[in-house]
Amino acid sequence: MTSSSPGPVTADDVTLAVRSAITTLRAAESADWGVNAGSLEWTCWETGEHLADDLFSYAAQIAPSSPPQDTHVPFGWARKRPGGPANAVSADPAGGVAGLLQVLDTCGALLAAVVRTSPPTVRAHHVFGAADPEGFAAMGVVETLVHTHDLAVGLGLPWAPPADLCARVLHRLFPDAPADTDPWTALLHSTGRADLPDRPRPTTWRWHGAPRPA
Repeated sequence: MTSSSPGPVTADDVTLAVRSAITTLRAAESADWGVNAGSLEWTCWETGEHLADDLFSYAAQIAPSSPPQDTHVPFGWARKRPGGPANAVSADPAGGVAGLLQVLDTCGALLAAVVRTSPPTVRAHHVFGAADPEGFAAMGVVETLVHTHDLAVGLGLPWAPPADLCARVLHRLFPDAPADTDPWTALLHSTGRADLPDRPRPTTWRWHGAPRPA
């Protein structure tokens, strides 16, 4: 590891991000999850399902013996309402918020397990660039951190993930992220969720899934 690299994103980082998110969100189990999640046009419940679906989908993408190189594994994604997230995974409303968080925990564990057991030479399709297991781990961490931010805003919860975790995913996925602010603020800015002095939040953004040059 060089001084310019905060280190790789690992399966342990996926576990850390998901468990930290669930610990925070459990404080709002009795809250109204029908309110919008931050600036999103989805409710908190929909956003929680979307996050679980993201983690499941990333695990599914790199899990096959021959991962797809030009499309997604063809699970059936569907929207429950116009404008809602298209998911393959959903939570039974009868289980309440506790059940939704258990679904999130399970999908996070699936991604961590697949990342941990996949050879680093594996590549699989993603619209932002074919990625290796580390790339999919980083995507899962970013989805977890920023959507937990959205949920925390909607539910009135404090949320500040570890700076070193943010630094690792920024290094892996956002090579042009601002370097003159703390990693969490830089990640929020890079995903269109925060303004910086003389730098308004981007209205469109993407990460770079392809492995970084050694």
